Amino acid sequence: MSMGRRKRRQESLFVATADLARSAGHPFYRKLNELLAEAEFDRWIEGRCEPYYEAADHPGRVSIPPGTFFRMLLVGYFEGIDSQRGIAWRCGDSRSLAEFLNYGQQEATPDHSTLSYTRKRLPPEVFDEVFQFVLKLADEKRLIGGKTVGVDSTTLEANAAMKSILRRDTGEDWKQYVVRLMKEEGKIDPKDEPTDEEIRRFDKGRKNKKVSNDEWTSPVDPDARITQLKDGRTHLAYKAEHVVDLESDLILAAEIRPADHGDSQTLCDSVLKAQENLQQAEIETQIEEIAADKGYHSAGTIELCDALGLRTYLPEPKHAHDRVWTDKSPELQRAVYENRRRMKRAKGKRLGRLRSERVERSFAHVCDSGGMRRSWLRGLVDVTKRYLIAAAAHNLGRILRRLFGVGKPKSLQGLRALAALLQLTVATFGITIATGYDRLIVSIKCFAIPHPRATTS
Repeated sequence: MSMGRRKRRQESLFVATADLARSAGHPFYRKLNELLAEAEFDRWIEGRCEPYYEAADHPGRVSIPPGTFFRMLLVGYFEGIDSQRGIAWRCGDSRSLAEFLNYGQQEATPDHSTLSYTRKRLPPEVFDEVFQFVLKLADEKRLIGGKTVGVDSTTLEANAAMKSILRRDTGEDWKQYVVRLMKEEGKIDPKDEPTDEEIRRFDKGRKNKKVSNDEWTSPVDPDARITQLKDGRTHLAYKAEHVVDLESDLILAAEIRPADHGDSQTLCDSVLKAQENLQQAEIETQIEEIAADKGYHSAGTIELCDALGLRTYLPEPKHAHDRVWTDKSPELQRAVYENRRRMKRAKGKRLGRLRSERVERSFAHVCDSGGMRRSWLRGLVDVTKRYLIAAAAHNLGRILRRLFGVGKPKSLQGLRALAALLQLTVATFGITIATGYDRLIVSIKCFAIPHPRATTS
């Protein structure tokens, strides 16, 4: 066989459609399309979004189908892409993803600006209903337990820089604020302007340099709050809170809140939102138990959960002194003591371990491998829309994993590598392998495999 050489390619003037290269398709996205078609997702979402577009008797530019818009957001989660520009580029670059979006070989996939316009056109209620639609689909597959939930939160980096923050009272930026302090302390003459090096030296040596959300705000994203991220950096961020079904590993609620809201003050609201999602999805399951970490422990929160008929399993932080109940109501004391007794039992410890495993895993899927740790949108409403569909995509992945054994498209790469490894051992161990994208079947003919040292020359 002679070696082929790379030549300069000349574009053809005319190409027949039948001669275009066709994609073999991606098995994961084919299965996902089959699941959505079985649930009649496109017909439902088109009917739901119809009031937000022009009527049929008013001619205008035809938009992309709503099902295509939400599928592109699902691609962002499954491919680990955080920005809309990246999603649009990936869908335009991949033939299998274009097939998933129902675009032919000669059709261009939507641009990132189309995603932005569609997101702004649709209200938050539509995104909530898409999330609830996926929960209803999971219930039809008998996956939701729902009686015991785990709650935890994490931080999302906002699309705003700390160097852009301004004083709420005077409107000064950080440099102007430091220069004013230098003049007030007499470090420089009021008529002079210090150099950047003098500003840095003064700012490094001064005390009480804490930045408070009560005093500073971001002009580009007023909803973002100054907080410390998981890696220790101080940044403008949001707070994402998950309510996860500890039996099925499904996310029942994914709430985005300002980063300075404490865990104890948002616990009940998130659990009630999860219960509302179950009711809107026509799921009769009632949440009865809540497991969370010690950051959620608060006497008022425990009493409120008890009044709502929710049993809490919240570890109590260690205090230097015993709690004094002289100024507290008897109901508050009883709720705290009952929570303490529940945490000492074996069930409380088991739920604590289960919560730390499954809720943290949901953050690993949605935020880390799903591309949602850093937001490229601004405003609480837009960040919530994008994050909610990522959580719905996580639930779709759990459904597909239960039905077909694969929950993400990248999981098939591991199966292919395993198949290649097993093929190398066929001659030695007598293994017959039938491989495919949808399943991997291994039948061992020789059950007893001799140890290498047992062979003799």
